[in-house]
Amino acid sequence: MDEKIHKWLYDIKFAIEEIDGYFDNKQKDFFQYRKNIMLKRAIERNLEIIGEAMNRILKRDTSFENKIANAKSIIGLRNQVIHAYDTISDENIWSVLIIHLPKLKSEINKLIEDE
Repeated sequence: MDEKIHKWLYDIKFAIEEIDGYFDNKQKDFFQYRKNIMLKRAIERNLEIIGEAMNRILKRDTSFENKIANAKSIIGLRNQVIHAYDTISDENIWSVLIIHLPKLKSEINKLIEDE
């Protein structure tokens, strides 16, 4: 695997682990998330990192679009967080955390293991 892609996959892995770490020993609770502006901004920052790393990976090797199910959507979320920050809903980010991030975590871990 290309050394830069390898690094970016690890950047994604670490950003996901950091998000998971925000909930260590705590139940994921949407209403607590919604009230905690620092947590929301920290998660959004990690989603930016994930999206930027994904963008760099796809620019270097388009075959990863087939290896990571929602690669383009991940980049789209990054663009929304950065450029359309005022349109982000807590519900949308929460659904990413609960539904999509676990799947991405699994895909990234598999890609790293298979290298």
